[in-house]
Amino acid sequence: MGEPVIGVLALQGGVAEHLAALERCGARAVPVRRVEELDAVDGIVLPGGESTTMTRLLDTVELYEPLRARLAEGLPAYGSCAGMIMLASSVEDAGTAGVRPLGALDVVVRRNAFGRQVDSFETELDFQGIDGPVRAVFIRAPWVDKIGEDVSVLATVPGGLDAATTPDATEHDGLAGRIVAVQQGAVLATAFHPELVEGDERVHRCFVRIVRGR
Repeated sequence: MGEPVIGVLALQGGVAEHLAALERCGARAVPVRRVEELDAVDGIVLPGGESTTMTRLLDTVELYEPLRARLAEGLPAYGSCAGMIMLASSVEDAGTAGVRPLGALDVVVRRNAFGRQVDSFETELDFQGIDGPVRAVFIRAPWVDKIGEDVSVLATVPGGLDAATTPDATEHDGLAGRIVAVQQGAVLATAFHPELVEGDERVHRCFVRIVRGR
């Protein structure tokens, strides 16, 4: 494949940041809001935002079923934060009634796992397949509670991150070791926002390589 065409679901979230990062990685990046735009891409990015709103907007623009079908056919996908939630097979949290995940990843994801907006934080992660630490920005982020046997864990929360850093997460036994990046085949997902770290496109480069490989 030469220059892959990678779409960014352009309903909410950091669409412009993802488009710019993908372009810097050698892809042709295009916003996706309609079925005909989805049909023309080699891969798709689901950005952050709010997963109940994202579900509703996908229905409003009549993209939910076409996107689910293309993912089932093997369309490479990358989801960050709410995008991870939407790619999951199941979601846990008291506020999940309006969320209909797309089932592209055999994982159970917990929404808002690290706490509220005021509990947003940054840390450095070891990320499988990437040399050197990855700066990770967590904003009302999920984590992965359970994975299927075909899912690879790419990154977990390092030790030393505790309730003093994210005070609303004190009901959990601890944060170290929580799963925040996974891959299953051509589907990649992170609980954090790499598009917000200026000058570091390594996660996006991983996804572009996945798309090229398909």
